[in-house]
Amino acid sequence: MLTLKIAFWCCVVLVFYTYLGYGLLLYIVLKVKHMLGFRNLEPVLPLNEDLLPPVTLMICAYNEEDVIPEKMENIRQLDYPREKLCVMWVTDGSNDHSNELLAAYDEVKLVFSPERRGKAAAMQHGLQENQADYVVFTDANTMLNPGSIKEIVRLFMNPEVGCVSGEKRVAARQTAATADGQIASEGEGIYWKYESALKRWDSQLYSAMGAAGELFAVRMSVYEAAPSNALLDDFMISMLILQKGYKIAYTSNAYATEYGSANLEEESKRKRRIAAGGLQSIWWLRSLMNPFRYPKTSFLFVSHRVLRWSITPFALMALIPLNVALVLMKAGPLYNVIWILQILFYLSAFLGYWLSTKGRKSKLLYVPYYFLFMNINVFRGISYLRTHKSSGAWEKAKRG
Repeated sequence: MLTLKIAFWCCVVLVFYTYLGYGLLLYIVLKVKHMLGFRNLEPVLPLNEDLLPPVTLMICAYNEEDVIPEKMENIRQLDYPREKLCVMWVTDGSNDHSNELLAAYDEVKLVFSPERRGKAAAMQHGLQENQADYVVFTDANTMLNPGSIKEIVRLFMNPEVGCVSGEKRVAARQTAATADGQIASEGEGIYWKYESALKRWDSQLYSAMGAAGELFAVRMSVYEAAPSNALLDDFMISMLILQKGYKIAYTSNAYATEYGSANLEEESKRKRRIAAGGLQSIWWLRSLMNPFRYPKTSFLFVSHRVLRWSITPFALMALIPLNVALVLMKAGPLYNVIWILQILFYLSAFLGYWLSTKGRKSKLLYVPYYFLFMNINVFRGISYLRTHKSSGAWEKAKRG
């Protein structure tokens, strides 16, 4: 029984730390740090706009003809000198009317590859045509706030920063066709609010642990290409820069807004790919887990990324049989209470799922539902990795 108890409590601590404890620890450490007067110096932009550096805004796209007009209108609203902003579209294997639409915009530099080789390969193709010191990557279906480019450039004024990660914001259409689509959007939105807080705290403590492809930028002098079969190319690019000793700065003042997935099946596509890419990246970046070589990075990387992509989902599932065994062995009333709480949690998640199939939604119930949904897709991601590890070509998830 003692062995079961030890295994059970190890799983409890691991699950709590990964999803709540780590964030709580970061919050407390930063509060203490600020109380003691330790604050990071904020870099500033040159007062003269003529001194702003040239920037390339790169959009890697595959069959995005439906969003090109909206995206180009959004780009024209960006507050950055036009003569210093190169707008580059890389249409990797697109066979719709994207190229014809983009040709109508004088400010667009179009890079086309007839073969669809994946986003990492598309990025590398586009960078061969780049001449700017800083490159901002964003997706075709995400809209940037007007001050995003200036905010990113401001953070690059710190020579220790090699990559800047903007914030991802998820919008739910009020006219979504189904409650399933609304739940996917709102569940994703809650997740990204918490994830954004963790990224901000990571950055304030030392460095963010990776960047998301919706909006991130690199200093080209320290850029290193991700493997062509990378499933999370944006994450790999940013972490390779971190591996070189440069920081990933995170800012919520530069943000990209996109609609959530059209439904939970489309959201599952994303989660499977992210989970598979996470496992792939952990192996490639395993040296970053060495606390003797990377003392700060190893703590942040393992706590924020490695655990949730590898061990913790298994610990979460192991709590069920371990708890049942301890209840049957009459280990004590505490284990009975925890088992009842587990039952209530999974019943809530199932009820959230059942309501979604009936076209109804409950904000109270989709939190456990979405949490369980994310962890289940970690296991599905293992299977996805086995079948997609040789190709970085992406499968688009339909947005709401």
